[in-house]
Amino acid sequence: MSDRKAPSATSSKVETRKIIAVTIIGAAVFFLGIRYAFLVQPAAAREIRAACSGLRPNYTNPELGTVPTAGPVDFTAQDHEGKMVKLSDYRGQVVFVNFWASWCNVCKSEKPGLERMAGELQKEYPDFKVLSLASDTSWDPIRERLPQGSAFQVLLDPPTGDENLGTIAKSFGLKAVPESFVVDREGHVRYYFINKRDWDSNISETCLRSVVEEAS
Repeated sequence: MSDRKAPSATSSKVETRKIIAVTIIGAAVFFLGIRYAFLVQPAAAREIRAACSGLRPNYTNPELGTVPTAGPVDFTAQDHEGKMVKLSDYRGQVVFVNFWASWCNVCKSEKPGLERMAGELQKEYPDFKVLSLASDTSWDPIRERLPQGSAFQVLLDPPTGDENLGTIAKSFGLKAVPESFVVDREGHVRYYFINKRDWDSNISETCLRSVVEEAS
């Protein structure tokens, strides 16, 4: 004859309560996990929007119209080896286009941050490119301004006649330098910045990374 005893009503109630408690805790953990996932994504999106807004982009351009632009932009400029480079050569990549000139002191103060940003992000993201178009008549003053070369690719955008700004710069609606554009993978101008920025700051890199990573 077996020595085992049937469970008492009290012990059954205790077991039932344990099961209910575990079920409630499990449901609560699941609910909190789902809520956390929903909260984190908007928070990240808010951080990105705040970073890009914090850079104070302009949403209209005298030549390009509303930014982001409805259609792709393009240009052709010469590199230091005499090769003609098209912006559309980089279609499928995110391109940071910076307009400057060797004679521009504000551009000079912007260049160290641009150099650090270009070196870091281009290494981190093979599909990110920095092009810097100089409104100069020849390469000599550019080489004097950048004697050690640069992490970004420099292109020549010579002015015509008595103009100070290059032909491409003027076609992009520039009235002065520096100005910068972020061009997305489809060739649309996503952001437009008048005057200099601290391009190696956390806020700048957060904004630029968001454009690169959104379609990687």
